[in-house]
Amino acid sequence: MLLPFASFTLASVLIVLLPGPDSLVVVRGLVRGGRRGGATTAAGVLGGLVVWVGATALGLSALLQASRLGYDALKIAGACYLVWIGVRSLLSVRRSAAVVAAEGDGPMAPAPLLGGSGLAAGFVTDLLNPKVGVFFVSFLPGFVPHGYSVGWTTFALGAWFAVLTALYFVGLIALSGTVSAWMRSPGIRRRLDALTGLVLVGFGVRLATES
Repeated sequence: MLLPFASFTLASVLIVLLPGPDSLVVVRGLVRGGRRGGATTAAGVLGGLVVWVGATALGLSALLQASRLGYDALKIAGACYLVWIGVRSLLSVRRSAAVVAAEGDGPMAPAPLLGGSGLAAGFVTDLLNPKVGVFFVSFLPGFVPHGYSVGWTTFALGAWFAVLTALYFVGLIALSGTVSAWMRSPGIRRRLDALTGLVLVGFGVRLATES
């Protein structure tokens, strides 16, 4: 069991470090709400991940993989949500620029809960990404040793993947403290909003168009 677990851990770390919508929405939370905003968004992402882990252990993700209609419906919903967050981020740049023009540089109003940060935003972003479920049902069984319960071992490996993801988010949030003053600058935050908005829209379009 030790060798499959070590192999799974190494592969999982590499996968967790790859940038994706989950990481980007947490960065968006950091930009809009500082460490607290990043932490609550990360908690939402982890909540969605736990749901997918449970679904995988129960075999529900396999049904999603087998059902093309269900997969496509969830994929389109997730893509629309990512595009919506991205567009709201881009619109907030225009609104904040107008406020600065009228009133001078000042603190930006926080984004709405589902507009790019917060517990619900992180949860919905992860839950509406069918690739997470398909990834688990395709990835986890390959590390289940012969003779072990597939359901329980899959659940344990999925839970460990969630723990590794949580550790990554903890590191990301901790490192944000070194650039917190820089990120609080309204001008810098507008640029970060524009960048994350464009990338989120790109993720949404990619998710919708990929087969």
